[in-house]
Amino acid sequence: MSTRRRAREVALQALYQLEANPDPQHLDRFLGGRLRFPPLVAFARDLVDGVQAERAALDAELESRAARWRVSRMAATDRAILRIAVYELLHTDVPGPVAVNEAIDLARRYGAEESPRFVAGILGRVLAERDGAPADVQSTNP
Repeated sequence: MSTRRRAREVALQALYQLEANPDPQHLDRFLGGRLRFPPLVAFARDLVDGVQAERAALDAELESRAARWRVSRMAATDRAILRIAVYELLHTDVPGPVAVNEAIDLARRYGAEESPRFVAGILGRVLAERDGAPADVQSTNP
């Protein structure tokens, strides 16, 4: 597993925890204990902080692309994965296909059986619209 992939995984776990218990008191200890390498801790912390800061805008992006799904009704794991990926797509220099593929891999590992396809469909639309392609373009990774 790549080191940044591991940092995304830990960021996902942290966001999941923060949704259940919004007190960030132990976040630094959790990230540091799971990653142990300062650049990776910083990367995961940037993802968590960015998602938290942009949460309302990220959720609006997701709702506008998730046909018949409200963000509040999505599985908590899928919601956290999608928030991370949309944050990376819209607010970082991570290449779009990398952000999408990393999210799909997280969905395979942590989501339900249909999660990878669900995540791919939504992120395919976000990526296509971000890059100016027609909105019906989907991710190449099923």
